[in-house]
Amino acid sequence: MVESITKTLGTGSGIDTTALVNSLVEAQFAAKNAQLEQRQETLTTQLSTVSQLKSGISGFSTALSQLVSGGTLTTQATSSNTSIVRATSLNGAQITSLNADVEVRQLAAAQVAYANPVTDPAAAIGTGVLSLQFGTATVSGTTMTGFTAGASAAIDITIDETNNSLTGIRDAINAAKAGVTASIVSDSDGARLVLKGTSGAAQAFRLTATEDEAAPGLSALAIGVGSTGTKIGTAAADAIVAVDGVAVRRTTNSISDLIPGVRLDLVAASTGTTIKIGASQPTDNLRQAVNDVVTTYNELYTALREATDPISGPLRADPGARSMMQAMRELSLRQLIPADGNAPRTLAELGVATARDGSLSVNSAQLNRALTSYPEAVGRMFAAGTGGLSGALFAISTAATSRSTGLGASEQRYNRQQSDLTDQQAKATEQAEAARTRMTRQFASMDARVAAYKSTQNFLTQQIEAWNAQR
Repeated sequence: MVESITKTLGTGSGIDTTALVNSLVEAQFAAKNAQLEQRQETLTTQLSTVSQLKSGISGFSTALSQLVSGGTLTTQATSSNTSIVRATSLNGAQITSLNADVEVRQLAAAQVAYANPVTDPAAAIGTGVLSLQFGTATVSGTTMTGFTAGASAAIDITIDETNNSLTGIRDAINAAKAGVTASIVSDSDGARLVLKGTSGAAQAFRLTATEDEAAPGLSALAIGVGSTGTKIGTAAADAIVAVDGVAVRRTTNSISDLIPGVRLDLVAASTGTTIKIGASQPTDNLRQAVNDVVTTYNELYTALREATDPISGPLRADPGARSMMQAMRELSLRQLIPADGNAPRTLAELGVATARDGSLSVNSAQLNRALTSYPEAVGRMFAAGTGGLSGALFAISTAATSRSTGLGASEQRYNRQQSDLTDQQAKATEQAEAARTRMTRQFASMDARVAAYKSTQNFLTQQIEAWNAQR
């Protein structure tokens, strides 16, 4: 109806009443719409700034945590001959005074046994039960000459018509998950079943066969004393390593319980060769880490300072942003490790100075003195865990992104306000349309009266002209 009215507006008066109504409505609601649009822009900027700051502090904390956990900032174990033994520091270990002599006399090995080749790995071999038993063995060349069973019971693997080929037997052994891995190796002589156990002298194994009378043949795969269908490729053995002259045995070539805080990876046996295990301070990495922390801090602090600027900052009155600002300012003075004589405990004591505007800088000379005199203390500041710089920055990040008191709470508040503002804008639009409808109807009524008056005027004008013509 309103549309039909607007189409006829002005036909009586000659006035563009549609434009007049639009101008009146726009003038009536201009101030309110401008206020709502300004508030919308402000909230959008506040939400964007909060998101950037949350992302910045979280990214800062995560990056430092990953750097610390990577191990490049901790003292590293060293080996004088990595072709015989490699040394690696364990996470969180303090090995600053490491000094040990290591001799690798024997490597740990897993037993490997293989059967005689068959022409067709899909052909039936026989049915029955294969029993796998672990223990210790003596081997001469490729022959097992002795076997002593361990305490664990034998593991039975049933072979029937569904899995009696070489391929099926391999799959049945692997499906049993008994501690050996079966595979098939093929060459010009045929296909061989190969079994491999885990390393350690006590992980030697034998495989006995109980054949079904109607389908014999499994005994060709038996492994043990007197077996003729299989050979021993590698005998099970313990690693033998001497640390400072004391020989010990281990079941694997990766050993973490001989030297505190160090994992030894045995590479080759070399009886009589002494390998020096020591420690190397990550001085250059720590120096770089301090400078990188200061650079990243300044980038984030600049963004935070601009966001909280008392005149132009979108978060100038935001409690979460101000709380984060305060925590950032206190970081360089925060005690990161317990007191230990004259060793530095804070970033400020490392040489990280705070300018009047809150930005940080590095006194290279002071940092170098700290790294030279107290490398262990500097390393502890960058150690993994809840303490140290990583822990302090994580605490700041957690508080800053908190949905109770930090920027997370601010974000929720701004989102609610934005939702309320959307409702207000919708209401204002409804009110404007209602005013437009009301004015349109009022002007339509006026225009109709004017049209009627003009019609009467035209009639009277014609009558008068007619009268005058008759005189």
